[in-house]
Amino acid sequence: MTSAATDMEATGLRTDASAAAYAQMLCPLAYTAAREGQLAEALAMTEEARRSACRLPQAPPPGCLFPISPAAADLYAVGVHWALGDAGTALEAGKDLRPDQLPTAERKARLGTNMAQAWWAWNRPEQTARALLKAHRASPGEIRDRPAIRSTVNELPERHPHTTGVRELHTAVSMAS
Repeated sequence: MTSAATDMEATGLRTDASAAAYAQMLCPLAYTAAREGQLAEALAMTEEARRSACRLPQAPPPGCLFPISPAAADLYAVGVHWALGDAGTALEAGKDLRPDQLPTAERKARLGTNMAQAWWAWNRPEQTARALLKAHRASPGEIRDRPAIRSTVNELPERHPHTTGVRELHTAVSMAS
């Protein structure tokens, strides 16, 4: 995919379709690089994906082959920064994102889980619970079926039983299981 992205960039990205294809390739490449600890590559690809996506419409037109938007690229940036261990930059990248900017229940839930992971890394249980509740409302499976997220859901009431939203989250997830 790296080779395909390089080839796509060489075309000059003169159309929205080519810019979308390029950004769509860079986003998962950046996340993969971040998970592999390749800091410079992950950050460069994230910034390039965001720059390319910025020229696209806020909502991809119906039937668009690569339905990426500026918000979708920003959501990937949240995940990249969290994967690199920089929760503060992850929170900054996601601070203006809203679920209504994302096209699917899975992406809306991913916004919640990614932000929750960053909040959790900063030891902010109330914000973590709030983000996870939003994710659960969008797609319960994103909470139920992801072990790392389920672990946070289970730790919240053990470590922060009186924090706003924790009991509601635990009840919601327990009922959905």
